[in-house]
Amino acid sequence: MRFLVSVLFSIYCLFLYSTKANAQTTQTISDKVANKNNELNEVVIKKQTPLVKYSSNGTIEVNVANTLLSTSSSVNELLGRVPNVIFAEGQISVLGKGEAIIYLNGILINYERFAAIPVSQISKIEVISNPSSKYDAEGKAVVNIITKKNIENGIMGTATQQVTVSEFAGTSTNTLLDFNYTKGKFSFITNYGLQLGKGRELLFTTRTRPNPDEFMRSELTTDWKRQFNNHSNFGFGLQYAFSDKDYISLAYSGNIEDLGGIVESRNSIEDNAGTNFYATDIAKNDVLLNQFINLNYNVITDTKGSSLFIGTQYSNYNGTVKDFIDENSLVDEANTERYLKNNVVNGINIIMAQADYSKKNNENTKLETGAKYSYATIKSGTDFLIASPEEMNFVLDDKLSSDFSYKEKIGAVYFNYGNSIGEKVNFSVGARGEWTNYELFTNANGIQKFSKSYGNIFPNLLLNFDFSDDLKAHASYVSTITRPRYQALNPYVIYQDPFTTIEGNPNLLPEKVHAFEIGVMYRKFDFKIGYTYKTDPIGGAALRGNTLNSYILRSLNLEKEHTFFTSLSKSFTVKWWNSTNTVSMNLTKAVDNVYEYVSGPVKPQIYLYSNNTFSIPNLFKIQLLAWYLGDKSYGLRSDNSRSTVALGIERNFFKEALKLNFTANDIFHDFMVSGDYNVGQTQIYYHRTYTTNYFRFTATYSFGNSKKTNYKKSEIEQTENSRAR
Repeated sequence: MRFLVSVLFSIYCLFLYSTKANAQTTQTISDKVANKNNELNEVVIKKQTPLVKYSSNGTIEVNVANTLLSTSSSVNELLGRVPNVIFAEGQISVLGKGEAIIYLNGILINYERFAAIPVSQISKIEVISNPSSKYDAEGKAVVNIITKKNIENGIMGTATQQVTVSEFAGTSTNTLLDFNYTKGKFSFITNYGLQLGKGRELLFTTRTRPNPDEFMRSELTTDWKRQFNNHSNFGFGLQYAFSDKDYISLAYSGNIEDLGGIVESRNSIEDNAGTNFYATDIAKNDVLLNQFINLNYNVITDTKGSSLFIGTQYSNYNGTVKDFIDENSLVDEANTERYLKNNVVNGINIIMAQADYSKKNNENTKLETGAKYSYATIKSGTDFLIASPEEMNFVLDDKLSSDFSYKEKIGAVYFNYGNSIGEKVNFSVGARGEWTNYELFTNANGIQKFSKSYGNIFPNLLLNFDFSDDLKAHASYVSTITRPRYQALNPYVIYQDPFTTIEGNPNLLPEKVHAFEIGVMYRKFDFKIGYTYKTDPIGGAALRGNTLNSYILRSLNLEKEHTFFTSLSKSFTVKWWNSTNTVSMNLTKAVDNVYEYVSGPVKPQIYLYSNNTFSIPNLFKIQLLAWYLGDKSYGLRSDNSRSTVALGIERNFFKEALKLNFTANDIFHDFMVSGDYNVGQTQIYYHRTYTTNYFRFTATYSFGNSKKTNYKKSEIEQTENSRAR
């Protein structure tokens, strides 16, 4: 930890000095270009591409290609390395804003589709902290992933092999293949990735009821020892350009997660009657197949850049779980054993269609409008069976078995108008209207069947002030909604041991958010301050079950939440050194009057981030990434600090055809999610360790005979990306 802080402090001192040097270098280049303007048709200046670009409206753009980020084995790991983005426990959050929604090239996708994106195809990532009304109202913040575009005729391809060695988890391999072909107006792209090997996650939890009348202390260790039998992603895309103003594209993609291994659970429970011990071993046999089809049409409608986008998307998810559970108990010095089977079949189908039109009257005036409709159906069935080892006759357990179905329809329309006031002020104002209708059925814990319809209007406003080349500012207001995830609504049982289950909550309500932000950019320093207010915020807790010592891990709605945040960022380049640095602070207070949380202190949380690239000409490139997320206390619970330090070295061979990279990630193994809270007269502490401490070797070979073409397809493809800005 001391090393991490010293690294960050040294870099901040150096980048303050670098500002002057960088300005002098820029002026020198400008003078040389001016002097040679009458002699040269083109001046090419080679220098490092900045990792991050800051926009005056609060958006940051993060380059992925040719950085330490591109060595990530998954897009989950990649986002965990992006400044101001926190990825933990399956949730993607933007600091000070909350959970983010994911867009791929300007089209909304869900978490399953996001997990199937190959890192090798990602060009850059936009982190949009003030999304306009053209985004789905789900977005407290938006992460827009932009893939690489082929603007060359001919063949291009890459083959990448990664080998990851972890003392904590074991060894895994990741093989990635990408192939692009372009000829004239026709383009074809395909990819395949295969991950094999091992992974691991370790959770230690204590639950204590100190009341002498019902005293209980549980020490539970759950060890997920995963075996990746076949974790693969695949896809292909076709595009045809009718002209330099319009094109049509068709894409198919998918991923398979065939997961084996074992989950070892050990629970020691002490209460007034004595101490008992429970051991549960779950042999995993989980298979998930996700498939996605996209059909899109883009056209530029006039010479001013007005555009029309029409797109449709079909998503299909099919998952099966066939877990075999061997359970041993030591109760009152007597050993008992039983076998269990947990069989789950789960299917999700989503159909979506949208149209967006952007009308430009001039450089400063734009009217955007559009509509979207989505229809989702979810069905799952869980059969939980129990047998004794003597008879091996499995009998259905009605209490742990259930069926679930959910249908949801969402229609949306939006408009967004942008214009300027004088020469120094421009604005964007808009609103999004959404109508939601859903039907839910479950027979878990008795039959529950209900339906609901509701409508919402979400206004937003953005003001940009361009005072000078050195000073720019913005002010914004954004209102959003977060609907519960489908699986969070499903009350089917994920079994850990006789006293611990994970279950969904069909009574979850949507979370509504109002976010305000003021930002200033001064001489490439980016400063933000903001406030976010949430009603019915979605959280989670271990709640007492129906039996004396049982607990259910379940999502729930709190009453409200207040968050204040501020951040300061700066990127700079000095010859061989490229550095991106951020320091942030946020203060959160959560309030609840339903679940008997014990209120605690409210303390600010500090976030430090630094990403540095050192290029030694004609030799190699060294990359150093370090971030620190401090302790956080927000009234109802406390989170402990975590951090990571990653170091990579990269060298190109054979005229950059072969790239070799060696990375040491989370060197001190300090990325561990832990914290504590008191709820329902129970004190709960948790500590989760991931496979983040590893050494990885990556070899990438690029091949092909592509040549530059005068036809710039990227100009019309950028229209789709611009929809999501």
